Amino acid sequence: MGSGYLAERSWAAVLAIAQGRYPETRDAMARYGLDSEGSLVAVAADSPDAVLQWQPLRGWTACERAGPVAAAMLDLYLPVCAATEQSPVVVGHLGQSLDGFIALKSGDSDYVTGPANILHLHRMRALCDAVVVGAETVSADDPELTARHAGGRNPTRIVIDPTRRLAPSHGVFTDNAASTVVVCDEAYADRDGAAAANVVGVPSDESGLDLGALLDALRARSLYSVFVEGGGKTVSAFLERGLLDRLQIAIAPIVIGRGRPGLTLAPRERIDDCLRLAPQYYAMGGDVLCDCDLRSVHDADGVSSVRYID
Repeated sequence: MGSGYLAERSWAAVLAIAQGRYPETRDAMARYGLDSEGSLVAVAADSPDAVLQWQPLRGWTACERAGPVAAAMLDLYLPVCAATEQSPVVVGHLGQSLDGFIALKSGDSDYVTGPANILHLHRMRALCDAVVVGAETVSADDPELTARHAGGRNPTRIVIDPTRRLAPSHGVFTDNAASTVVVCDEAYADRDGAAAANVVGVPSDESGLDLGALLDALRARSLYSVFVEGGGKTVSAFLERGLLDRLQIAIAPIVIGRGRPGLTLAPRERIDDCLRLAPQYYAMGGDVLCDCDLRSVHDADGVSSVRYID
């Protein structure tokens, strides 16, 4: 079996877990394969069809015969699947050049990262309840923000537009592919704007919208897994306020020279004050994804190997 086939089966298994298409787990270890409809079914411990196993003390893990691709996919995607009302998850993602830019100065960003990372974006959308972007991203790219390449459901699309400057002609307001919510300053909530979208107003101060209140509003709508996809200012704002559980930076083998930066945070006085992370690395085609768990204490001096996601 080729790596592409194993990656496809592994992703189908992740989707099954995310969508609850598996038998009720028990106190004992059990192994699962996939049926013709993509749901997990219990199989014998020595079955060649086994992809995943449930272990009471560890949760879901990849079966040995499923190989390193399945194990890498589970480690990357299962933390998102685990989001609940009691334990919500917020993930930020940026795709950038080797020299730290997400777009040219003109705003052109099609595409900094390659097809494998674009597929990853669609997978993250398929796993999350909501995908968040800023008004600049909608204005520059008019993204669909769907999971069309991943085979999963589309998330609710959240557009942060503080003064409701976006025209209602953008695709996220007209394509009916998924529900769209505009989040704005509460002073603008009752004004005319993107009429095709739901509007949620939240407080703001000199630093911008209250992003914690934004997340509270999403959770009130039962949106517990949130994917902050861009742009750089939006992801930076969530990170600066300590609202991200995970940060993913995809680095592409391209040098832009001068452009729009990825993360832009307040300057620190000392290196010791900087946010030092311990990422897991995933090769995605020619790109490398750095996946950082911001809620756990890691050995920042540890060495992480590069794992492969096809």
